[in-house]
Amino acid sequence: MEKPRVRVYTDYKSPYAYVANARLFALEETYGVELEWLPYTLRIPEFMGTVEARTPHFWRKVRYSYMDARRFANAQGLVMKGPRRIYDAFHSSAGMLFAQRHGLFRRYHDAVFRRFWNHELEIDELSEISGVIAAIGGDAAGFEAYVRGPARAEHDRIIDEAEALGVFGVPTMVFNGELFWGGDRIDMLIERINHPETIATALGSRHRK
Repeated sequence: MEKPRVRVYTDYKSPYAYVANARLFALEETYGVELEWLPYTLRIPEFMGTVEARTPHFWRKVRYSYMDARRFANAQGLVMKGPRRIYDAFHSSAGMLFAQRHGLFRRYHDAVFRRFWNHELEIDELSEISGVIAAIGGDAAGFEAYVRGPARAEHDRIIDEAEALGVFGVPTMVFNGELFWGGDRIDMLIERINHPETIATALGSRHRK
């Protein structure tokens, strides 16, 4: 019998993606699903605006969001230090794709999240991501060749496909064509995994509104 498949879009610079990891990986063990991890690299200025244009209201929301995510992190024994600047996470996203192809995904994924949120890794520096690849037994030179070659086109195609599905943030889970955004939707995702026949009803109700 084929395992239920859940696609997960994530970004290493998202605090909420970081704290959702443990529950998402637990789906594999508890519910026998197969997780397909893909990057959705957030373009921060596109939806948050430039730093100079942000209002006091915006910064209150940002401070609360990190405080809220840190509560989830603390409950899991995770360290979460606020980002020091705005990051372009393309290199870390390319590393995810490369690591998957070479059987290194979980070690890479855990290392990048943990080191970034501990202020031990600059995820937009090619040399630092190459260092992670090398440290987990991968081919750093092969990774750099991938980044300079087909990585950008593959990455952008994945983003375009995600947005065609309706993805706009992370973590986003896709199960049988239905989207679930945020770690607080994992319980709803579990309900769908246990009762997949309810998806058609849920989608039909949404389309009738």
